[in-house]
Amino acid sequence: MFSSIDEVIERFAKNNYIASRRIATVIYLASSLKKPILVEGPAGVGKTDLAKVLAASLGHELIRLQCYEGLDEGKALYEWEYAKQLLYTQILKDKISEVLTGAKGLTEAVDRIAREDEVFFSERFVLPRPLLKAITSEKQSVLLVDEIDKADAEFEAFLLELLSDFQISVPELGTLTAKHIPLVILTSNNAREMSDALKRRCLHLYIDFPDRKQELAIVRLKVPEAADKLAEEVVAVVQSLRKLDLKKTPGISETLDWVKALTLLNVQKLDEELVNETLDTIVKYEGDVRKAQEELKDYVRRVRARRGADATGSSDKDLLN
Repeated sequence: MFSSIDEVIERFAKNNYIASRRIATVIYLASSLKKPILVEGPAGVGKTDLAKVLAASLGHELIRLQCYEGLDEGKALYEWEYAKQLLYTQILKDKISEVLTGAKGLTEAVDRIAREDEVFFSERFVLPRPLLKAITSEKQSVLLVDEIDKADAEFEAFLLELLSDFQISVPELGTLTAKHIPLVILTSNNAREMSDALKRRCLHLYIDFPDRKQELAIVRLKVPEAADKLAEEVVAVVQSLRKLDLKKTPGISETLDWVKALTLLNVQKLDEELVNETLDTIVKYEGDVRKAQEELKDYVRRVRARRGADATGSSDKDLLN
């Protein structure tokens, strides 16, 4: 566990995550108070990585539940291992015959089998899914409920018992309470509004796109092999693109992908042609590509004005350098 906010920052840094003091404070409070964290913000700003780094920083197992439309309790909580039950039934065939010996009629036979239900509907035959796994874990874990906004409102309501009392109800087994309360992080890309009931049970953290200085620090930390000039230019272009009305705004992950791709191509600095050729790395829709190309032209004009390039006659290709 963390002893201070500074320790959160220090341990996260060792795992290549630059945590602001605001992020570190929420992490420290959540781990001390054993409260879930609802992390909201645009896609690609590092919400999922936050859970991964939290688990790595504490040496805990990360248990991940990826949410989607139609996700139900069975897929998130547990399933019965019917194949294993059938196998045991075959192995215990003789024993079952003994149980049924002397039964008068079908009804009595069914009653005798029903009295043995607990044998086949016990923890021995349960296949735990992420939520049950987090509750029954012998050690404290980090439970990531990723993109909760994609799940239906009914599933969100189902989570309330877990988030408030850290227990879940299995009809055949009763109520199971956490042996070790997991650290829970729920992420949301704001596809829909979360309920007040869910928010009451969680500490709230909003992560926005980083400013230029922060993003450059992230790039240098995550892709240390990238040339300094290249890193600066990539961050400048991405920051410029985020001001556009794009269908999918490039996140930090796209910035890192672009820098890695350019580094792989042994690029030391950007030029306009190279940016156009690799735009698909950071923008994912054709309409966004066209908007980005127009923005790139404006970006070149702005650099031209700042450098007085009109007077020197420099080419557009040079202006990104």
